[in-house]
Amino acid sequence: MDWDIKPSGVQGVVNKTITAAEGFQKAGTSLQKELPEAAKHAGTVTPGGGAGESGGMGPIAGALGELMASHQQRLGFISARTEASLNGAIKATTAYVQGNIEQAENAQREALKEPKVDLPGADKK
Repeated sequence: MDWDIKPSGVQGVVNKTITAAEGFQKAGTSLQKELPEAAKHAGTVTPGGGAGESGGMGPIAGALGELMASHQQRLGFISARTEASLNGAIKATTAYVQGNIEQAENAQREALKEPKVDLPGADKK
């Protein structure tokens, strides 16, 4: 298999992905903060929409809680998968570049070796 990886190109994609992931992280953090707050202000089924003495939860608050619960695992999975993919791309590219360096070092080492010259008849004295 032939590989033709451009480390600068990989770095550009990784940087763009990190920027996008930061946006998702901010959105997730905001969602975790704002959704419970929205649920708190959604009211209850008590007259006047207040929390009432029991502090009960209305149907909208319950639905918002269910929404967050259903998406928490998915959001966590997306975050973990993104991090693993970015780290994998970085490690693979680093190994590729180091492989090229190793090949260059091997070529240089071979070039510096004392050459063996076999002249016809040189071993007959």
